[in-house]
Amino acid sequence: FVPDPSKRCPDRIKVVVVSRLVYRKGVDLLVGIIPIICRDLPDVDFIIGGDGNRRLELQEMVEQERLQERVTFLGAVPHAEVRDVLCLGNVFLNCSLTESFCIALLEAACCGLLVVSTRVGGVPEVLPENDMVLLANPNVGALVHDLKRAIHRQQTEPVDPFEFHRRVHEMYSWKRVADETVEVYRKVVEKKRLTLGERLERYASMGPISGLVVCLLVVTLEFWIMFVEWWQPRESIEAVPDLACELPVIEKDR
Repeated sequence: FVPDPSKRCPDRIKVVVVSRLVYRKGVDLLVGIIPIICRDLPDVDFIIGGDGNRRLELQEMVEQERLQERVTFLGAVPHAEVRDVLCLGNVFLNCSLTESFCIALLEAACCGLLVVSTRVGGVPEVLPENDMVLLANPNVGALVHDLKRAIHRQQTEPVDPFEFHRRVHEMYSWKRVADETVEVYRKVVEKKRLTLGERLERYASMGPISGLVVCLLVVTLEFWIMFVEWWQPRESIEAVPDLACELPVIEKDR
């Protein structure tokens, strides 16, 4: 996903949407956003890539608002062609109602697009807010406001596509992912283990009934573990050897 600014239209702003056109992806919001933006900003067009059971609603809105010249439907876009579609735009719009990570935001930023997205799930952790992404609550008014901000920014002080690409590449390098994963495990290992009493105290704070039930279950489980360890001590269990340390080093043929 490398930027190619030469594919952009020099005198118009293109808002790109690449998504499955289903309810979870916020198509209902998109139906409300497009007419407002097209009415208020005459030099802005939309490119919509994707297919789904809510596509008909978008097409009906376009016909009712007579926006055939402003909204382009590409249909289902193979992943190998997503980069070419993204490079046509200046702003990427994501209206999802739920998301765990949303790799599409990374792909868009990597192609040099300023991103506007709903503030849902893990989206706020993907890109730096108010820098590479503008985050809005999942409603038409908030998304229209931030989309207008992004469009104005691209018209007055456009982002450097290649700088965006470089920053995304650095943020999501495999070395950084590995380092942060190791750090998480290190913190877990170093964290002080709570005593049974401390754990019961926390469980009891859940409520007079649910807290008591959880405490009884935890105490029962502790007694069961004690019985199992008495019945089969840890010392009697053979540990699996670390074969990685015992494998012979095979020299490459010279």
